[in-house]
Amino acid sequence: MIFSKDSWREIFDTIKKNKLRTFLSGFTVAMGIFIFVILFGFGNGLQNSFAKYFTDDKVNTIRIYPSSTSLPYKGYTANRTIEFTNQDLVEIKENFNDQIKDIVVRNTRYFQIKYKEKSNNYQVRAVSPGHKEAEMTIIMQGRYLNEGDIANSKKHVVIGRLVAQDLFNDKNPIGQYIFGSNHSWRVVGVFQDEGGDREERTLYVPYTAMQEIQKNNDKIEQMIVVYNPEMDYAASMELERKLEDFIKKKKFISPEDNRGVYVSNTGDALENSKNFDSLLQIVVSFIGIGTLIAGIIGISNIMVFVVKERTKEIGIRKAIGATPKSIIAMILHESIFITTISGYIGLIFAMIVLKLIGNNLEAKYFISNPYIDTGDAIWATIILIFFGALAGYLPARKAAKIKPIIALRDK
Repeated sequence: MIFSKDSWREIFDTIKKNKLRTFLSGFTVAMGIFIFVILFGFGNGLQNSFAKYFTDDKVNTIRIYPSSTSLPYKGYTANRTIEFTNQDLVEIKENFNDQIKDIVVRNTRYFQIKYKEKSNNYQVRAVSPGHKEAEMTIIMQGRYLNEGDIANSKKHVVIGRLVAQDLFNDKNPIGQYIFGSNHSWRVVGVFQDEGGDREERTLYVPYTAMQEIQKNNDKIEQMIVVYNPEMDYAASMELERKLEDFIKKKKFISPEDNRGVYVSNTGDALENSKNFDSLLQIVVSFIGIGTLIAGIIGISNIMVFVVKERTKEIGIRKAIGATPKSIIAMILHESIFITTISGYIGLIFAMIVLKLIGNNLEAKYFISNPYIDTGDAIWATIILIFFGALAGYLPARKAAKIKPIIALRDK
């Protein structure tokens, strides 16, 4: 019966005679799928933004900053300024060699940088080669700083994409010389960074070259410890604790002093990111399921009304020999057809809307490229169609049990 021409002709005739009822049934299904896909897409868009803005740096790093002590310790007074040196770098590498991949140096200065008649003020970071991996820097032209630049204190510089635009316009900057801090620096590379404009208006130079021209000292402002990526969260936190204890002991800082040295583990940020991602997924799934349930309830209410409206018709069919099974199949066929067509109309419209939104909501609502996996959207539609059929089956089954004489009396 389901695949017969007469069955299809009957469905279309019924739809034509009951346009408002059909529209309400279809609209409920389409709107349920539409809202579900849009909300799920927005949730994924929030996750995209979170990943973009909060995980642009490598996550298996521990950043260590010197500060001033707040407590006296072993004959040393409080408010003593702690400094890191190149020797600290060597000793940390020696003591934690089996747990770390690299220790990156970063000293920061601000200089006026000139090229011919053009000039501007920029942040200059004096770094070691491992900084490229720690910051996930992308080289566009030339190369990054290497160990030879560090060993020989070369006055080489890698400039950000926007620095290249400011100073060189369309000219190739590789091999050109810029002037800053009373020295000439040879451009060896141009980089871009997912961190945005601020990062791309930065210059990188060898930290040894900067130490040499800055009163020939060996001071280090920040160390970035890159630990083995296989290390789990608990192990990274243990490494953080050991590093802090080692530095405090070496610099004669009280174990109870919270200000002598600052240690920041990006593994913490990764763990928080995972927790946020999981929470966001739960919230989005909860809202999505709630939307589908609302759609199912709406379909169920409409189907109850539809079957009630057709009670007399059902009575006539039973009086002329229709079986309960054929009555149920007739109503289910119509219900499944309407919910399927309407469901996929809602799905297509929602996918188009998400595509049109793109990055338009990123600046104001922190939603970047909202999307939903096609498989998730199709499964949600199938689920709604299934429950739509179930919503039609229950009142149809009840109506099919009504005796013809009672059904014919229905007004």
